[in-house]
Amino acid sequence: VQLQASGGGKVQVGGSLRLSCAASGRAFTSYAINWFRQAPGKEREFVANVDWNGGDQHYSDSAKGRFTISRDNRKNMVYLQMNSLKPEDTAVYYCAAELLGDRYNVGDMDYWGIGTQVTVSS
Repeated sequence: VQLQASGGGKVQVGGSLRLSCAASGRAFTSYAINWFRQAPGKEREFVANVDWNGGDQHYSDSAKGRFTISRDNRKNMVYLQMNSLKPEDTAVYYCAAELLGDRYNVGDMDYWGIGTQVTVSS
């Protein structure tokens, strides 16, 4: 599975962005897809997870209530809708695929995409 994140940009506090993760490969529907982010000087951290058919989602505490993850298997796409953005959301966002679907650690991911920068300014 090959992944490519896009949709990042600069936004003001309180604004919204929708990130997209485009996947290629026939096995896409076998994988859960996760979003991670990495701020300068910090470790990469889990943001959100969606299972293989979009029926189950998990979020970090910082993302709950503000971010929504979804997927469209017909288009091989995963989305991260981010609302009420804060300066602490500034980071490079990555999508990653994981076969078992129930693991959320960086080291458990099977495939990573190239990230997209999100900058939230006050």
